[in-house]
Amino acid sequence: MSATLYGVGVGPGDPELITIKAYKTIEHAQTIAIPSAKDTCMAYHIARQLIPELEQKTILEIPMPMTKDTAILEESHKKGTDMIAKELKQHHNVVFLTLGDPTIYSTYIYIHKSIHALGYSTCIINGIPSFCAAAAALNTGLVEKDQPLIVIPSSYPVENLLTQKGTKVLMKSGRKLPYVKEALKSQALQAVMVENCTMTNEIQYRSLDEIPDNAGYYSLIIAKEDAVNT
Repeated sequence: MSATLYGVGVGPGDPELITIKAYKTIEHAQTIAIPSAKDTCMAYHIARQLIPELEQKTILEIPMPMTKDTAILEESHKKGTDMIAKELKQHHNVVFLTLGDPTIYSTYIYIHKSIHALGYSTCIINGIPSFCAAAAALNTGLVEKDQPLIVIPSSYPVENLLTQKGTKVLMKSGRKLPYVKEALKSQALQAVMVENCTMTNEIQYRSLDEIPDNAGYYSLIIAKEDAVNT
């Protein structure tokens, strides 16, 4: 089994933030896997801007629905694993494109584990995480000295984690913004938000009061006990 599955992070949105290693890995792969159809896949769109020849490669469109239904997710992961394993059996290296970094709340990692369990070679090419890009866009730091960094998936309950000391990063906040805002206010936390970070339609909100109740899926909040220096 000489072929390899590569999980490649393309960063937060700006194609110039794709690493050189990610670029070379994508460029040399025979087959590209993506977690949706080409016309709706943000990771594919980002990579194509930097690597136009991506369109000439074999593209595996793997449906990865946004749901917590275990049965639906397992079916999706199995289908994706089968599609990728078929390519690997033909000794075709496969690159699975994912936004940000493949190790942080990524749908890719489930496929990665399944393919690895089948005995195939797997490799993760890390990308720039969205919360690092958001802090840079806001011209501020995330943590200093002994401060911990707490990364929170906002599609799940957040109250307990917000009571912890340190900087909180709340990812995937878009649909849960009213709930997240109330939770932040209840802990007297200061917060800023970046929507579509590093993309052409990026929007920055410099205070909790500015953050709307509705925003896109790619919305990330940074919260601290003290004011976030922006």
